[in-house]
Amino acid sequence: MAVCVAVIAKENYPLYIRSAPTENELKFHYMVHTSLDVVDEKISAMGKALVDQRELYLGLLYPTEDYKVYGYVTNSKVKFVMVVDSSNTALRDNEIRSMFRKLHNSYTDVMCNPFYNPGDRIQSRAFDSTVTSMMIQVC
Repeated sequence: MAVCVAVIAKENYPLYIRSAPTENELKFHYMVHTSLDVVDEKISAMGKALVDQRELYLGLLYPTEDYKVYGYVTNSKVKFVMVVDSSNTALRDNEIRSMFRKLHNSYTDVMCNPFYNPGDRIQSRAFDSTVTSMMIQVC
């Protein structure tokens, strides 16, 4: 079960964070922000090998006892972080990948909106419904 989805700008400030159990919202914000260090490490480890821009999925960033944190980075260095419940063992890597692709497509739609100013918080209902459907779909 996906419990938190975050979109982080190139400069590492949140554009969008949504978590399912709101009582642990601060915990998920902390997990997302601590995962940014791992994202930066993975990107710098790829270094010049990032010429092949097709592989945007970073995979499992780090596991905890209760959750697994996955990452994805766009060509414009916007980062997507997803926190998934560890108890859901049926969730495979290719399903996480497809969820990130859906999220990236929805993010692209937000960016194509002429009324959206890049760098502002994402307040699109369509984007929000995409995230909600992903969280429900994985449950």
